[in-house]
Amino acid sequence: FSAEQEAQALRKAMKGFGTDEDAIIETLTKLNVSQRQQVLITYKSTIGRDLIDDLKSELSGNFERVIVGLMTPTTMYDVHELRRALKGAGTDEGCLIEILASRSNAEIRHINENYKLQYGSTLEDDIVSDTSSMFRRVLVSLATGNRDEGTFVDEALAQQDAQCLYEAGEKKWGTDEVQFMSVLCTRNRCHLLRVFDVYRVIANKDITESIKSEMSGDLEDALLAVVKCLRNKPAYFAERLYKSMKGLGTDDSTLIRVMVSRSEIDMLYIRREFQAMYGKSLHSFIKGDCSGDYRKVLLRLCGG
Repeated sequence: FSAEQEAQALRKAMKGFGTDEDAIIETLTKLNVSQRQQVLITYKSTIGRDLIDDLKSELSGNFERVIVGLMTPTTMYDVHELRRALKGAGTDEGCLIEILASRSNAEIRHINENYKLQYGSTLEDDIVSDTSSMFRRVLVSLATGNRDEGTFVDEALAQQDAQCLYEAGEKKWGTDEVQFMSVLCTRNRCHLLRVFDVYRVIANKDITESIKSEMSGDLEDALLAVVKCLRNKPAYFAERLYKSMKGLGTDDSTLIRVMVSRSEIDMLYIRREFQAMYGKSLHSFIKGDCSGDYRKVLLRLCGG
């Protein structure tokens, strides 16, 4: 890998009349996120121009969004997406849920630090001013990045947690959402997987069924996302991708975010889950749903 060579290749693709989009796709998708950051610095030092500015002036639409996303460091990409979700036209609740439910404590702490540096307000303050009621409390809880990340399963506590969830929902009239939040947003993954098993025995149904019948709207979506991410994160992202493309029109924001943010983490697993869940490959779905350079770059990312 030579940052200088790649920087020159990118400049050549954009210089003069017309843009060589294929060369840009080829160059950027074969590099990993840290190599792309090196190219960014080298481009400025050897060519004296800002690579992201050049890309933005040459490209447009969804293709541009993917390419600029690829050029953004992982944490900053999440930060920008959260900010767009909170401060854009209307709130993109799906984006807030997806990022906060699926990132590790360390990732969330980095997001919080960078968000504050970038925008001068804290992520928590912006969540509080932009969302409401119980949904707001779940997001604030997730945004603290304070889940137990151990692997210890306390059998007695698992029984108790499962019983608590049952009594907070199925067993009573109305729902005690705080109980759901405090168990689902703080306990460690191994412990919660055990809680879900015990819950199924007590309630005679899966925890997701109970969440669906007891909650609605954004709160339901948020708690379901937490459960799905704990059980099988690649399957959660496969479902996000499927929903972004199925039916009429495409939810490009979600499609781009998942493809860019997971391309170097678990894309191969996401592809496998997608195939298993929907009987079609992610590749064929993208092919049928997108077109042009946008389709080309997403298919390259789909290669993982």
